[in-house]
Amino acid sequence: MNKALLFIAMIPMLAFSQEKEVLKYFTSKDNLVGVKNQKGDIIIPAQFKIYSDLKDGDWVEGETILFDGNKTGENQEKNAWGYVYDRKGNFLYQPFMYDNGPDYFVEGLRRFVKKGKIGFADRNGKVIIEPKHDFVDYFNYGYASFCDGCDWEKTDDEHKRIVGGKWGMMNTKGETVQPLTQYSDKDVKIVGKYYPYPFQYNEKEKNILQFFDQQNKLLSDLYYVNLYNKIPEKEKRLYFEIVERPKENFPYYQVNTYDYTKYDLGMLYRFKFLVSQDAKTVYAIESYNEQKVPFEDWLRDEIKEAEQYQKEHPDNPNKFKK
Repeated sequence: MNKALLFIAMIPMLAFSQEKEVLKYFTSKDNLVGVKNQKGDIIIPAQFKIYSDLKDGDWVEGETILFDGNKTGENQEKNAWGYVYDRKGNFLYQPFMYDNGPDYFVEGLRRFVKKGKIGFADRNGKVIIEPKHDFVDYFNYGYASFCDGCDWEKTDDEHKRIVGGKWGMMNTKGETVQPLTQYSDKDVKIVGKYYPYPFQYNEKEKNILQFFDQQNKLLSDLYYVNLYNKIPEKEKRLYFEIVERPKENFPYYQVNTYDYTKYDLGMLYRFKFLVSQDAKTVYAIESYNEQKVPFEDWLRDEIKEAEQYQKEHPDNPNKFKK
């Protein structure tokens, strides 16, 4: 095992969260939601109608305050949902509406809407990409497609789709990237075109990724064990990339897993990992709010589930071999 990735599973890195002021959501008599601190001082007045399962007294998780609903007396931006504030009560942005709620963080960034344009903010609420395009998809493998002059069209099932406009591709700096005329196997193919491999790593980061790649066969067998169609061995190879690095309030490297086409295995938290800033502790992400589980515990549970599935489905085409 790589010495740089020794497990310290019993020592979660929570020091950074313990230093934060405790903030709690509260509900007024007319069922509007706001935020107070531990002393009971109002940080944000109760003025939001919430549609999630938020309860009175729930703690504010993360580095910003999210209200998943409408603000009284104010209309939502078109294609936006909810409101995000900093922990001092200053308004930051309105998230882009996705999957009937506020957009998720994907590869460390969340879309937001301002004056009809879409930009990206990080988990601290800092604007990373200014809003300048009519639509931008979420990031996958370091790239996001965007369009200008496009519009939304309702489909028969009441969903919406983007139609028209001029399309392009951006990187995580918001820069437009042109497709390659000559490419290698390391480059990424998106909608029939190739774009440059977008990641760069120092030696420490290469060691982090080596830890995961050394277990490529085991992890791919675990992921594909319950697929109904037989997957060729060459297509079962997984790719691991660091999509977020340690920053203020986030002392981790986030490692995402991609299939052989360089597509994310699961946008929210499927086969996603956090590695401590000192590269000694590895966690698996277990839920949308980034609940951390020590890697060894996660791996043990995944193996147990794979073995049980194979026992119940002995004809499964993608065998798991411990």
